[in-house]
Amino acid sequence: MLEAININSSRRIEMINITPVIETSVKKSGIKNGICFLHIPHTTAALTINENADPDVPYDIIKKIERLIPKQDNYTHSEGNSDAHIKSSFFGPTINLMIDNGKIILGLWQCVYFCEFDGPRSRKLFIKIIKEI
Repeated sequence: MLEAININSSRRIEMINITPVIETSVKKSGIKNGICFLHIPHTTAALTINENADPDVPYDIIKKIERLIPKQDNYTHSEGNSDAHIKSSFFGPTINLMIDNGKIILGLWQCVYFCEFDGPRSRKLFIKIIKEI
């Protein structure tokens, strides 16, 4: 099963918890055991897994990455979003999750974040769920 989902960001840089979207897709698939592949086909956005219990965690991640990779710098790429390309490369466009008994396996405090680095925009998230053989 392949599903394409729209994700709409509201700020230039933000981390959006997309775990409920993934859980809904897994449930719809009816697959009890397998793998859930997540991919975003964008060069200025990314996916990551991190803590969701404390709302300060994504804030701190954003704050730190903005310090490490500032919007304005001496970039050769001249479209004005060079920082977004670099930031997304640190995280990557793909995550794989195991499915066990119809549930994605994440740690107690973990969630999947969609990381926007050049918003606000409408983005695509592709979810591919494959049954265990």
